[in-house]
Amino acid sequence: MEKRDYYEVLGISKSASDDEIKKAYRTLAKKFHPDVSTEKDAEAKFKEIQEAYEVLSDSEKRSQYDRFGHQANNFGGGQGGFSGFGGGFDNFDFGDIFSAFFGGGQRSSDQGRARPRKGSDIQRRMTVAFEEAIFGKKEKIKVPTYDECSTCHGSGARSASDIHTCSRCKGSGSVIVEQQTLLGRTQTRTTCPNCRGTGKEIVNKCPSCGGEGVVKVNKEVEIKVPEGIETGQQIRLEGFGNKGSFGGPNGDLYIVFEVKPSDIFTREGDDIIITVPISFSQAALGADIEVPTVYGPVLLKVPAGTQPNTKFRIREKGAPNVRTKYKGDEHVIVNIVTPTKLSPEQKHLFEELEKVSGTSDSQNAWGKFKSNFSSKNKR
Repeated sequence: MEKRDYYEVLGISKSASDDEIKKAYRTLAKKFHPDVSTEKDAEAKFKEIQEAYEVLSDSEKRSQYDRFGHQANNFGGGQGGFSGFGGGFDNFDFGDIFSAFFGGGQRSSDQGRARPRKGSDIQRRMTVAFEEAIFGKKEKIKVPTYDECSTCHGSGARSASDIHTCSRCKGSGSVIVEQQTLLGRTQTRTTCPNCRGTGKEIVNKCPSCGGEGVVKVNKEVEIKVPEGIETGQQIRLEGFGNKGSFGGPNGDLYIVFEVKPSDIFTREGDDIIITVPISFSQAALGADIEVPTVYGPVLLKVPAGTQPNTKFRIREKGAPNVRTKYKGDEHVIVNIVTPTKLSPEQKHLFEELEKVSGTSDSQNAWGKFKSNFSSKNKR
């Protein structure tokens, strides 16, 4: 079953304040709590309410949800926390502080050993046609990425016999370094520079990857373009980035979309705008005209006396919202085309029309204009 909109779950508007969100949550939580509620499917509803509140009560999560809806987990954003910085706190060992001041205190046997690291993320741009952005599609693309070497299976060695225990750290992955400080001579445990914390040394490196364990390949990835996607929006494919190191997970792949403009349609939010030409007679007498939409042509009734640039709305013929999937509308602007060349017969008909148009709307409009203009000049 498709998830309901979180605002709908809590029964609040999209402009609701934090207090309104909290109040709505408390009211619904009391009503559907499984321990006290007699409602059908109370437990499922209670979980739905909790999930909605968890997102909408957090300003950052709410902002992401307002943009991408339930696909927010797959859209936007880089690495979280401190991992987006080169090393950052992920690789900082607070034990080194105590070692530096109090001399060689080793917290555990794993200190200094290489830790699993997530691979780096990849970002690629993908261009789609206007109609493809409306209906969505699946497309396979080639993405350059660093993946496990197929020759050595990530070991970096020519063969298994070429992998030895590190001679410097004896397989521990770390070494103790002595240094002179203001407090005297201290000892600090750090990653072994010979084996980079792995505890292993490679005698003969793999000829395919040069001992790195990874090689650059063009990986084929199937991209599912969401219906209603707009330029600048992106999706995340978890685990399709570069290979992690020391047993860490792969990074993620971010696809940023760019939508080509249409020759006849213009998109404004979830609505689609189109301008269509009509003749003088169609505007004056009214007509049923065929109007193109992205879903196929539809008939539009143009009432008699339609003026230039009148806008008509055709409901649910716009773009689907990438979050709610509800479709916008198509707005049709009529452009009354003035003929530039007239046949003798057409010219005669217009002259006859002019003779009988003294009481027409156009004549009355011109009279009002002259009257207003004259009165302003007399002031």
